[in-house]
Amino acid sequence: MDSNDPILPLELHGPEVSYFTGKLEAVIRYMELPYQRFPTSPAALARPTGVAQVPGLKLADERWMTDSTPIISWLDERYPAVAVTPSDPVLAFFSRLVEDWADEWLWRPAMHYRWDYKEGAQLLSRILVHEAGQGIKLPDFVKRHVIRTRQRTLFTRGDGVSAETWDHVEKIYLDSLEALSAIFESRPYLLGSRPSLADFGLFGPMFRHFAMDPTSARIMRETAPAVYEWTARLWNARASRNDGDLLDHVPEDWGPILDSIGSAYLPYLCANASAWKADRGRFDVNIEGAPYKEIRTSRYRVWCLEEIRRDFQALSPTHQADVQAKLEKHNCWEPLWRIEEPSSGLDPDRQAPFAGGDSATGLELGAARKLYLRPVDTTRAED
Repeated sequence: MDSNDPILPLELHGPEVSYFTGKLEAVIRYMELPYQRFPTSPAALARPTGVAQVPGLKLADERWMTDSTPIISWLDERYPAVAVTPSDPVLAFFSRLVEDWADEWLWRPAMHYRWDYKEGAQLLSRILVHEAGQGIKLPDFVKRHVIRTRQRTLFTRGDGVSAETWDHVEKIYLDSLEALSAIFESRPYLLGSRPSLADFGLFGPMFRHFAMDPTSARIMRETAPAVYEWTARLWNARASRNDGDLLDHVPEDWGPILDSIGSAYLPYLCANASAWKADRGRFDVNIEGAPYKEIRTSRYRVWCLEEIRRDFQALSPTHQADVQAKLEKHNCWEPLWRIEEPSSGLDPDRQAPFAGGDSATGLELGAARKLYLRPVDTTRAED
């Protein structure tokens, strides 16, 4: 990299155990950009970024960025020689789709295995208190209890994990391990012999949660060692020594992942978007026979649905035809367009990933918090 690059070195703010911090850190490591990670809490990031979530990325020119997905897109544009998004438009579309599924649909099982099992909850609450909670003037045991109670209240029991859905939540993880294990039988990464955006999207939940939290890690080691190996391989990957080729098509062994997007994730996004349009704070939805109740409505995930549509609409007619055929094969096409005008209203000026906090131009702090409020916002340093 150019030693005179005005944005380098980078400061990555977020705890070591964070889902999205780990995802972005893996991309920065792969691109070989100089950086330092700081164990900053979501509350501490609210002022510079305008939203209480991690990660936050501070550039050397003092600008702040937030939200791992648009940050990675921005880094790809700035450093095309080491970009992780495939250059082929069809592969790029499906890579973004898989990244979105991994970000938002694997979130619930990731939180479940971390906080609903005693072993993980005890360990992770201790780690978070040690890394990001030392400034809070309470006994450590009280802080650990508060963290565990909060996470379960908001993000497992409070987000649809119940006796009726417990098995389905865990099936999401187990099915993902099975699908990835089959892929890694034939190649080291999802799209070939070097990593792509799809790998990094899945890395967030698979590395910082599933491969590290006690219960899910035990399952991965015992049932999917190839996935366990892939997490280490991706963490160690560097663009300068990973110059292999990507496939020239979406492989058939992505089928189980695309099937899940069609049968579970997109229907969930539609139910969420319907609740948003009806101004309901919570909603019920039946996913693959599992009755999820009182799930919190997420404005951000309405935006996710809009972004998938925008990605499709940006394709040429020829590429649209190819993508549509693949989506139809896996029952993704109809739910993608089921909701008319989802209308999240989020980021209408397309300013993401640049932040809108007190120290940056853009939205004032209160407006930014309201704009970006979603289930994952307040936990990305405590997930």
